[in-house]
Amino acid sequence: MTDTDAAAEVTEWDGGFSWIADPDEDARRASHALATETGVWVVDPVDADGIDDRLREAGDVAGVVVLQDRHTRDTAALARRHDVAVSVPERMSLTREKLDAEATDAEAALAETGYEVRELRRDDEWEEAALWSEVTGTLVVPETLGTLPAFRDGDDALGVHPAVADPPGRLAGVEPDRVLVGHGSSLHEAATEALAAVLGRD
Repeated sequence: MTDTDAAAEVTEWDGGFSWIADPDEDARRASHALATETGVWVVDPVDADGIDDRLREAGDVAGVVVLQDRHTRDTAALARRHDVAVSVPERMSLTREKLDAEATDAEAALAETGYEVRELRRDDEWEEAALWSEVTGTLVVPETLGTLPAFRDGDDALGVHPAVADPPGRLAGVEPDRVLVGHGSSLHEAATEALAAVLGRD
């Protein structure tokens, strides 16, 4: 269900919700709340009016996760308000440098959530990891994949960031029910087929 009555565009799905804080923004930065047995994990958050109340309705906030070096966004402020730690994949040093907060190891923090961390890229200019839960069928890809027109080829539902030369081969074998992206509306239908098309599989 998508709620556009509030300033933010909020989409609820089985296992959490996503929001776009400013739907009129060209980049349409998206954030996600993942409901797990250890609590609600917030991914790459952009602050929005009323978001704290929505998070509390979903459950106790367990932590905030940053998956891309340019997605530090409003992480530190939201983590302070909920008195939780910020987690970053262990080897993503560039992301840690950009954060206005100390960071714990995301792999260890998410160990009991059902989400595994998959590194997608790590160099001097771009660090990125994805989250994948086979149990919930949820794949979170913050930057390499997106649904904005600049990412997509023609009528494709999902595409690759225009600055990325090759599709993310490290996602081969993943068959998601949904793909949560960092830019644009997330994909909740025919997600496996859309990902396969991006990866060049039949």
